[in-house]
Amino acid sequence: MTDQVASRPRAQDGRGLLTIIALLSAALHLVTIDAYGWFRDELYYIACGEHLAFGYVDHPPLVALIARVTRELFGGSLLVTRLPAVLAGVAVIYLSGRIAREMGAGWWAQGVAALCTAIVPVYLFLFHIYSMNAFDILFWTLGAWVVVRIVNTGNPKLWLLFGLICGLGLQNKHSLLFFGFGVFVGLLLTPERRHFREPWIWLGGAIAVLLFLPHVIWQMRNGWPTAEFVRNATAFKNVALSPLEFFGEQVMQMHPLTFPVWLIGLVWLFRSRYRSGYRILGWMYVAAFLVLITQSSKAYYLAPAYPPLFAAGAVAIESWTLRRGRLRPVAWLVPVLLLAGGLVLVPLTLPVLPAERLPGYARALGIGMGAAERHEMGALPQHFADMHGWEEMVAEVARVHHSLPPEERAKAGIYGQNYGQAGAIDLLGKKHGLPKASSGHNNYFLWGPQGSGEVLIIIGGDPEDHRQAFEDVRQAGEVRCGGLCMPYEDNQPVWVARGLKAPIEQIWSMTKHYD
Repeated sequence: MTDQVASRPRAQDGRGLLTIIALLSAALHLVTIDAYGWFRDELYYIACGEHLAFGYVDHPPLVALIARVTRELFGGSLLVTRLPAVLAGVAVIYLSGRIAREMGAGWWAQGVAALCTAIVPVYLFLFHIYSMNAFDILFWTLGAWVVVRIVNTGNPKLWLLFGLICGLGLQNKHSLLFFGFGVFVGLLLTPERRHFREPWIWLGGAIAVLLFLPHVIWQMRNGWPTAEFVRNATAFKNVALSPLEFFGEQVMQMHPLTFPVWLIGLVWLFRSRYRSGYRILGWMYVAAFLVLITQSSKAYYLAPAYPPLFAAGAVAIESWTLRRGRLRPVAWLVPVLLLAGGLVLVPLTLPVLPAERLPGYARALGIGMGAAERHEMGALPQHFADMHGWEEMVAEVARVHHSLPPEERAKAGIYGQNYGQAGAIDLLGKKHGLPKASSGHNNYFLWGPQGSGEVLIIIGGDPEDHRQAFEDVRQAGEVRCGGLCMPYEDNQPVWVARGLKAPIEQIWSMTKHYD
């Protein structure tokens, strides 16, 4: 059995409180769900769902499959599309409190763990839009909960459940490898390494490998495109952060007021008097942190690691204050400060304000509009800017398309510079009678050109580049979004290109860009 230095405190049942916090968070998402518009990546994942496969250039298949099933069963509204992410957020908030309960928390600590999770700025945004990131946080949190259950119960058969969670999580996002690596390191560095002498952990690993294997085979058959994607994104797109900058982003993205909670939690995991096996989760965080800072990764890639730290921190604070009768006023001040501080930052992550008022609000708080990618920034931060301009772009392309002579309109294709443009044409262009779009960006390249290419409407790009492939290139329109979209999407010319200089297959091979 797992070593035990002191008796674990008897946990209280705080399920009612956890349910209330999770449902209030969901209500906040639902009342703001369509305040802005479609997010860039949502357009792409929906397109991927229309081309089901065991893999894609930049992600595994689960996010596309869920998008396809959701739309087939319930329709394609913005609310329906985003609801799975909202539900993932509900589950993560609830599980944060349940992890705290497994660690011996009373109802106060369970509620604080859930409240910390509910107010995290990066979580608020990731649980608001449809992407693989919401499910990634859920899979990490589920895995952490199972680890704690294994430590508490000593039941090695739970590694089978752990393997199932990891296998499904890897079919959602490759970054779950960081979680698995961290848990492996934690096992090696704690007495829980005894599990390596039993078959169950190896059977759990086999389950994870078997579930992930179809995607690995897809990668092999397609020349490992994700490796090329990661190299290009690291070299040309992602902003490189120093270790200190990366840590600073953790503090800001997880909300400065939660920083003492998760830092205390990290220390408590390593010094727990109740279960030394809890150190696994401490080492999981440290190992994932060290790997990510060496990979020029985006700061939010570490976001899924925090729910168990919130749980541990809440348990420690409860033990030092309420249970020992010390600093009781401080204990009751903690949730008040968390809630108030969380509400202050909500407009920066959820569309509760008119977009035009957001920059002024951010300036009043003294917060800059940073970006995780190497792009010029406009009036809005990138996560909000990517929710604007798509309807205007599609409407302008439709105007150009309908202005063509009937014989050209019947065979005209549309080309976008990135998957956001192409995805917007595919989803929003239906009501305008537009054909499917082509693009060389990420998986759109693998789907190939749509149409003959004899007449092509091109969104943006350099006309001199276009003239290398076409005899005649003329501007026929301009996309404008009023400064609310990303600057590289604003004031973009719309070209009509005619007269291919070479076969479309030859030209298509030069359009590929994975990043």
